[in-house]
Amino acid sequence: MPRIAANLTLLFTELPFLERPAAAAAAGFQGVECLFPYAWPVTDLGAALDDAGLPLVLLNLPPGDWQAGERGLAGLPGREAEFRDGLDQALAYADALGCPRLHCMAGIPGADVAPHRALDTLIANLGEAADRCAAHGRLLTLEPINSRLDMPGYLIDTPGRARAVIEALGHPAVRLQYDLYHARVMGEDLFASLAEYLPLIEHVQFADHPGRHEPGTGDLPLAALLEHLDALGYQGWASAEYFPSGAAGRTDWLANLRHRVGSLTDHREGEVD
Repeated sequence: MPRIAANLTLLFTELPFLERPAAAAAAGFQGVECLFPYAWPVTDLGAALDDAGLPLVLLNLPPGDWQAGERGLAGLPGREAEFRDGLDQALAYADALGCPRLHCMAGIPGADVAPHRALDTLIANLGEAADRCAAHGRLLTLEPINSRLDMPGYLIDTPGRARAVIEALGHPAVRLQYDLYHARVMGEDLFASLAEYLPLIEHVQFADHPGRHEPGTGDLPLAALLEHLDALGYQGWASAEYFPSGAAGRTDWLANLRHRVGSLTDHREGEVD
């Protein structure tokens, strides 16, 4: 089974942020990710991660004005300087914390921006960011985020659109971040889609569907999908990025998931024998 990480922005929200790495370790997670760590001094965050004994496997570039509805700057014409400043900040955190992956949100350009202009801006910004990340020994990820429910107007909302951008760039430091929940909302056949896009996938995230809550609250076949990723040869992380439906930080599904995936794997190997 892929190594399972916890998204500290969405999970364990009953705790102060710097106490969440320890809670994730106690719950059995093997790593953590977070959206935007910039409100906390990097030395304090590093100490919390070290105390918990968990790696930070992914962080996001600053998204612009989140409260005003911005969801990334990379595809917004005229915001290039702000995008570069955010990249500088993200790389400083990634270097200090040993984080290997930076997620770059494409953004919501708005109806007044021509789609081709937004895409050209995205590709130019990603190319510059990829060069910078590669120089720092980091990878840059591009995630399709559904435009049907969670982020209407988001520039890159399907794996196919993400692949077109990644292939247009042709840069080895730019990879696909595949969120099972977002792909399901957009109508992807997840088993076929994972097989199709696996050569580009660097990082996987999940939440149940519908509802975007913890596994077991919807109909997403997470155990079977993780077992499928194993069979495809995926070697990366799968990160829990969901909104707890009940008690904040609920993680009782994790032990059951490990048991279920182990059972699936044993059964598969038994059939082969």
